[in-house]
Amino acid sequence: MDEYVKQLSKKAKVNSYLFYQLNTEIKNKALLSMADALWEEKYFILSENKKDVDKAKAKGMKKSFIDRLSLDEKRISQMCLSLKEIANLKDPIGEVICGWRRPNGLFINKVRVPIGVILIIYEARPNVTSDCMGLCFKSSNISILRGGSDSINSNLAIFKVLKEAVRKSGINFDPFFLVEKTEHEVIEILLKEKDNIDLVIPRGGEELIKKVTESSLIPVIKHYKGVCHIFVDEFARLNMAINICLNAKVQRPSVCNAVETILVHKKVAGEFLPLLKQEFDKYNVRIRGDEKALQILEDIELANESDWFNEYLDLIVSLRVVDSIDEAIAHINLYGSHHTDSIITENINNATKFVNEVDSACCFVNVSTRFSDGYEFGLGAEIGISTDKLHARGPMGLEELTTYKYVVYGSGQIRS
Repeated sequence: MDEYVKQLSKKAKVNSYLFYQLNTEIKNKALLSMADALWEEKYFILSENKKDVDKAKAKGMKKSFIDRLSLDEKRISQMCLSLKEIANLKDPIGEVICGWRRPNGLFINKVRVPIGVILIIYEARPNVTSDCMGLCFKSSNISILRGGSDSINSNLAIFKVLKEAVRKSGINFDPFFLVEKTEHEVIEILLKEKDNIDLVIPRGGEELIKKVTESSLIPVIKHYKGVCHIFVDEFARLNMAINICLNAKVQRPSVCNAVETILVHKKVAGEFLPLLKQEFDKYNVRIRGDEKALQILEDIELANESDWFNEYLDLIVSLRVVDSIDEAIAHINLYGSHHTDSIITENINNATKFVNEVDSACCFVNVSTRFSDGYEFGLGAEIGISTDKLHARGPMGLEELTTYKYVVYGSGQIRS
């Protein structure tokens, strides 16, 4: 196993220097070929995905897990569209971020460059395979992908299709690698390859991310759990608030940008909560509320302290009635995961206060938390949603997969 990992990571490092041979036109052509190939081979990919889904069902996995694992034509179409969007985006590599001339005549440029070799460790979502390949490829980074064993057939199918598309585009080196070994020990070995791997991005549950962070000798950008909040302010339009809360919880509850806790101002709680429950009941959403919420909605569960920290990834939601916007902000900063939080309000002062004081990667006003997504942000796709503050935060697109170097031009200057 050690030798397998060593050879793979060494080859990735060597290949990372070959990326400088590829200009933007070549990369974009390959990305479009990758998108076309995914669609042309969709039935092969779906048949391989079915093997994973059937195994997961036989093991009795949760519906939310099955949803993240499953592909259909619509999701493959979205994967194709993401690759095309990435092709249409500006290439960040070689961009001069800024430049200046010194009194001694030196001209200094700060230039955007790729990070190098990026290891992505992820769990059940096979669309991550193509998204990460596309973003790393456009930003001239070599990607090493290690998906979960539950999605191995899906990931291998997508990888084979995209690798062949790149080869047919005339690129004579491997720009991405898939770790085909599913043993857990392979991750531990990969995380020690600090001489060949420049960055690790784990995507998955909190336990995976903690384990990677604790074990890695390589810098890690963390994508912690999405305990996302919506605060329904006293100045909210209640019909809009209902629609947003419903979308944020039920449209796809198994993903990290689904809302997990709804905070409601006490002045509108009496009118709003029965309307919200009426809509949630249509989708069998379980509500866990605080004591104030239970005084309005008698047939809901009483929330405990751990519920406020919980990322359910399911049709369950926590509900709390607050006395003020300050109490709502304090709750979010204490219990949230600094991922995505939204306020529903018509009061510009409260909106400004919320986005200024909530310490999260994404702060929304009158928007469903489901829009916390690289594609929806116009980034083509995302490598993940970072809850770190360094070096990237929020949905990570092309720019977040770059670093910079200084390029200095002179005319014979020597330092005295």
